[in-house]
Amino acid sequence: MFAQRYRATLHDMLTSDVLCFFRSWTRDPLQVGAIAPSGKILAEVISSEIRAGCGPVIELGPGTGVFTRALLARGVKECELTLVERNTDFVPLLQTRFPQARVLSKDAARLNPLDLHGSEKAAAVISGLPLLVMPPRRVVAILAAAFACLRSGGALYQFTYGLTCPVRRPYLDRLGLKATRVGRAIRNVPPATVYRISRRGPSKHARA
Repeated sequence: MFAQRYRATLHDMLTSDVLCFFRSWTRDPLQVGAIAPSGKILAEVISSEIRAGCGPVIELGPGTGVFTRALLARGVKECELTLVERNTDFVPLLQTRFPQARVLSKDAARLNPLDLHGSEKAAAVISGLPLLVMPPRRVVAILAAAFACLRSGGALYQFTYGLTCPVRRPYLDRLGLKATRVGRAIRNVPPATVYRISRRGPSKHARA
């Protein structure tokens, strides 16, 4: 009886998430970027380098919380999560599901270190934003804001449905960043690739 009730509850929750996502996508496809939430497999890949005790983590565009749940499963404390969501359809849902997290109804491009818990900068940023369909100027603004909140050695994790990194090389160069492919979620619908975007170290010439 309990198992049947649990499956029914889970089905209802997933169905409501899909409907919520679809409604938001129809109103603002460039902001939402997909008609349904990301899958569990993609969530596991994008959170694969996050470890318990790493420190604060920021999530950009958490939507209904698929990646958020994966972060909690990795051992990140809910109270160390800052969820930055511009879409007002998702904000109350996130506040209900993750009451100990800091949920900000805010544009990711306007994020700043004062938005974080205390003075400690984040160890990682997980991005569910559709950078591939955004104007380059907005992508640069989002990355600049995210890295202003990241500690030294921290990284931003971004997924894409495209064939290459969603941030073009000239914009990475402008910000002094590099992109490394972390893995692929082949069984995600559609298949997706995850990149780690991090600061470049000083060049050999600079160290000489």
